[in-house]
Amino acid sequence: MNFNKVMLASVIALSSVSFAQAAPGNQGSGTVKFFGEIIDAPCSIEPQSVDQSYDMGQVNTRVLASEGVGASQDFTIELKDCDVATLKTVKIAFTGQTDINNTDLLGLAGTASGAGIQLVDSNNVKVKLDGTPSASTTLMNGDNALNFAAYLKGSKTGVAVVPGDFTAVTNFTLAYQ
Repeated sequence: MNFNKVMLASVIALSSVSFAQAAPGNQGSGTVKFFGEIIDAPCSIEPQSVDQSYDMGQVNTRVLASEGVGASQDFTIELKDCDVATLKTVKIAFTGQTDINNTDLLGLAGTASGAGIQLVDSNNVKVKLDGTPSASTTLMNGDNALNFAAYLKGSKTGVAVVPGDFTAVTNFTLAYQ
């Protein structure tokens, strides 16, 4: 009888160990991060407009030779929930590292060279990259869109366009009046 009690205790102990080992371990975990900024302005910037990325595609060196241009890529800065009771217009200023051969162009980082990114506003006026504010845009209550375009352009006639990958970054700042 003592032997049966020892066996029964052993079976119970082993089964509880088996159960403990069969219990699931970490089956996944993660983090949810929230970030943003509270601003004192007549409009909010749509989250998708804060950090934008665009593929300028593959452009042949022959197209960019002698200050040639690639296809245009439209982009928009969306303003939401505007209240224009006191501040009725906005100016936008762009900054960024300019091309060493043509300061009108946003410089390229990477293995490609001899070209840069030209930014233009909705009236096809070249955007300055030195922080100079644009012409004023009149705002309406509600949502507003600030429309721009960008295209790859050869830096300067006589400068060789070197193929390769590139990135270019510009920052923008809004000033309400």
